[in-house]
Amino acid sequence: MAYDLEEQEQLDEFKAWWKQNGKMVSTLLISLLVAYVAYQGWHYYQNKQAVEASTQYQELTVTDEKDLKTIQAKSAALMEKYSGTPYAGRAALFAAKANYQASDAKSAKAQLEWAAKNAKETSVSALANLQLANILTEEKDFDGALKLLNAPHDAGFDGLFADLKGDVLVSLGKNAEAKAAYELALAKLEPQGRFRALTQQKLEALG
Repeated sequence: MAYDLEEQEQLDEFKAWWKQNGKMVSTLLISLLVAYVAYQGWHYYQNKQAVEASTQYQELTVTDEKDLKTIQAKSAALMEKYSGTPYAGRAALFAAKANYQASDAKSAKAQLEWAAKNAKETSVSALANLQLANILTEEKDFDGALKLLNAPHDAGFDGLFADLKGDVLVSLGKNAEAKAAYELALAKLEPQGRFRALTQQKLEALG
């Protein structure tokens, strides 16, 4: 095919440019292709992990709560193999509840601590800290409970955190601070929520 003078000049310019920059462009294109393939592979892996974790979590939730051995095994598997999914934190909460009901507070606390630090959902982390603070309160570790209750958490749980903080402060004999905590709880709890009436009673009991 014959080229006119202008086309030949453009072709020569392109050849010269490619000779100078072709290697860099090729390397860049290959890098982009590799990155795209890696991204697609990671996305596929994440989806696969989420589906598997969801299936195992559903199996966990239908396990008899008295079958602690099975619950511990299934929850441990989720926490170890699928820690990057939301189901690991939920599994830790489920196992903690079962252990607590079986009077194994030590195991319950360990699972709640794991969920508080590793859960991918802020609501799960907040629930873990709230339940852990409740156990510490029962054990009269009031300082430990207050540390958890004063730590940053999902704002949706402000009312429950403030209510439990009030309970702890009452146990410490700090009634004025407890009243302030209960008042905050009432301001944060849902008006029609089932906890609000209890909080109101506790506040009124302080006079």
